[in-house]
Amino acid sequence: MKQFISFVIKEARHILRDKRTMLILFGMPIVLMLLFGFAITNDVKNVRTVVVTSQMDHQTQTAVERLAASEYFTIVKTVPTPKDAEWMIRSQKADLAIVFAQDFASKKSGAQFIVDGSDPNMAQQWTTYAQQTMAAANPSLFTLHSSLLYNPRMKSAYNFVPAIMGMLLLLICAMMTSVSIVREKERGTMEVLLVSPIKPLMIIVAKVVPYLLLALAILAVILLMSATVLDVPLQGGLGWILVVSLIYILLALSLGLLISNIAQTQFVALLVSAMVLLLPTVMLSGMLFPVESMPTILQWISAVIPPRYYIQAMRKLMIMGVGIQEVWQEVVILIGMTSLLLVVSLKKFKTRL
Repeated sequence: MKQFISFVIKEARHILRDKRTMLILFGMPIVLMLLFGFAITNDVKNVRTVVVTSQMDHQTQTAVERLAASEYFTIVKTVPTPKDAEWMIRSQKADLAIVFAQDFASKKSGAQFIVDGSDPNMAQQWTTYAQQTMAAANPSLFTLHSSLLYNPRMKSAYNFVPAIMGMLLLLICAMMTSVSIVREKERGTMEVLLVSPIKPLMIIVAKVVPYLLLALAILAVILLMSATVLDVPLQGGLGWILVVSLIYILLALSLGLLISNIAQTQFVALLVSAMVLLLPTVMLSGMLFPVESMPTILQWISAVIPPRYYIQAMRKLMIMGVGIQEVWQEVVILIGMTSLLLVVSLKKFKTRL
């Protein structure tokens, strides 16, 4: 046991005295959290809006004032005809036009939306926000009744924080573990470790333990930043969030061990980690795009990508606040993947070089 602890301490010292590694381990999560939380966002704000009306009655004035007072819309101009509004949108001077009919107040209806559809998702959000804002101004004018559960302000951070957790934990654990083992091969020190009194399995476990602890520390940093900086509440139980995250971290470490069996140099290990892990995680895990909206063949491919299930579980546990019984399918799949990767990695690990 003393030898095992000595190996763990040795590996921990290697990590701690490498400033570049520590910068990657803790700098990357902070930078990505700030980028995805504030810079890369789908939040609706300051939509340039032009109002089309031939007469400004009391009801129309109330709706327009409500739009102007909200943080979502900026009234740039009032024009008399829809053609004028369309010209402003084509000239990139406006994003949305709201056309009020002459009998808007008497008929309690008659509002048309002209929107820049070059980005269909944002166009739909702008229209929905405009309808909700105007309905809040005078509910009698609209039959629109909607309720946004879990994320009433529709903040993008609610969607991105679980996704960032899935991406970072996988990349850092898998990439750093694979590079650490391959580095020993490149320097020729792996032979020294394998002929030491401790068993090869314990050597691998000793090299993995520091990254497991670092991954838990990174998880704590992400959760702390999400609650304090990004204002994303943790609705679910923190204990279950940690349990599911621990399973996912073990999966990522097993994947890193498998990559180390394939790669012979640190460059190849980094390349495999980036190509095999980064692109599928970003594109096919549901991090940015809903899996249900993808073509069938891509949905089948995404079914073997571990971050998909972790991100789904975290969104349910963190944002929706459900219990573990609601994410048992994702947990079972993650446990199965972890077991499979761990068995294959240990079987493929070469105890003779």
